[in-house]
Amino acid sequence: MEPSLFRHEVDPAVIDALRRGDLAAFERVYRLFERPVYALACRLLGDRDAAHEVLQDAMLKAYERAAQYRGEAPFWAWLRQLATNEALMRLRRARRFGAEPLEIEPADEDAPPAWMLADRSALERALAALPPATRTVLWLYHVEGLTHVEIAAHCERTVSYSKSQLARGTRRLRELLTDHPEASPCLIAPTA
Repeated sequence: MEPSLFRHEVDPAVIDALRRGDLAAFERVYRLFERPVYALACRLLGDRDAAHEVLQDAMLKAYERAAQYRGEAPFWAWLRQLATNEALMRLRRARRFGAEPLEIEPADEDAPPAWMLADRSALERALAALPPATRTVLWLYHVEGLTHVEIAAHCERTVSYSKSQLARGTRRLRELLTDHPEASPCLIAPTA
């Protein structure tokens, strides 16, 4: 998996202008984060159209709530949080986070992660074939670097839910990458 695309530094003057509602500053922020927000939404939702909607909703909220950004964390982390929340709200509304048994299976500690053994297109197909909840946990944990506690809070679930989804998803991803990677990928480049 590729590292998070969010880690862009934003000039403090641009952030100040955005807080005042400056549209030129918003356009700069939008262009800088368009691809990372879309990629995150696409990964979490597995649907390009829904990812575009999340992109628009998250960026609109960033513009409307820019004055609330306190600077305690990097701007990119604040925006990533907005985008993650938008995608997860969409999943909740779609009732895709149905009840699943919470069992934690031990992972093979010596085996390399499945995505390190796959080419990009096979990985894209395998990720697209995972259930949304599992794909979400995998992405938030491995790419966005969130802890199980943070993932549990985002998903409004328990830490054991995050751990079980990670274990289940890792196992399933490994199976998909070695057995039958026949699923359509969700491309990460927006078509705005």
